[in-house]
Amino acid sequence: MRQLVLPSLCMLAIWLGPSQAREDVFVPDPEPPGPLEFIPGEPWREAAVPPPPWPKDADLVEFKLDGPPDPFRYFIDAKHLSIGPDRVVRYTLVVEGRNGTRNLSFEGIRCTPKGQYKVYAYGVAERFSTLEGSEWQRVLTPDAERYRLDLWRFHLCVPREFKPRPKQDMIRSLKGRIPPRQNTGFQSD
Repeated sequence: MRQLVLPSLCMLAIWLGPSQAREDVFVPDPEPPGPLEFIPGEPWREAAVPPPPWPKDADLVEFKLDGPPDPFRYFIDAKHLSIGPDRVVRYTLVVEGRNGTRNLSFEGIRCTPKGQYKVYAYGVAERFSTLEGSEWQRVLTPDAERYRLDLWRFHLCVPREFKPRPKQDMIRSLKGRIPPRQNTGFQSD
């Protein structure tokens, strides 16, 4: 009798098994899977910041570009260099030609993985003229301005952390007290 009961139970299990199973082999989740601590954050919002006052020569810090010599000299107004509540580093850039002619712009850089910049205003007749509808653009592009790439890569952002440096470290770096290649987060050559 035992020999008949065991095969009979096996046949019963095989026959009842498919009727008890679902058609799909995966059990649907009640909500999309994700980390238990995941809390959706607020979307990034840019702060409204007015242009700074016209820079004074005493407040300008010259910085050198990494790479071949450049025909221009580059300066940042250290007094009005700022990190906004939106984590945008805003600065006044002064570009000086060999004949002493200067172009000024008020710009911002976001310390994102590929870097972003925005021009807020240009300097005209010792005051800033605000640009309407200016958009964020990527710093890491083949035709990028070298000075923005250097500011993002070496001076204003913490390497590989994608956040702004403390202001005093930015100024030290701009003044050349930290060699540019040490700022990249990689070992020097």
